[in-house]
Amino acid sequence: MSYDRTVQARGTFEEAVAATRAALAEQGFGVLTEIDVQATLKAKLDHDMEQYLILGACNPPLARRALDADRSVGLLLPCNVVVRETGDGVTVQAIDPNTMVTLTGLAAMAPVAEEVAGKLDAALAVVAGA
Repeated sequence: MSYDRTVQARGTFEEAVAATRAALAEQGFGVLTEIDVQATLKAKLDHDMEQYLILGACNPPLARRALDADRSVGLLLPCNVVVRETGDGVTVQAIDPNTMVTLTGLAAMAPVAEEVAGKLDAALAVVAGA
């Protein structure tokens, strides 16, 4: 089962991060958390790796609908979006919201996941074309 949606971003890593943030905001997502994996692994383990940023994105109305369907779905929130350097440039990945349906087994989660997927896909399309 694929659990991500992936696009190649144009430009530098910094440009891809900015484009991703802007595209998410256009779709009603705020970034609640940010984890600089590269800096964390360097600081904690003295491990060098490529630039890798995890953005915890949340669309409050959709998060509320998901939580109304199942309070435990908070374990799967916020939606993680990864911006990372690859050999081909910069890759942007988002969690496939349908994993909420698969993992919870709740039919009530399907319409929420479908709407989140549409918004994430729209944001990723902008990032790929930026």
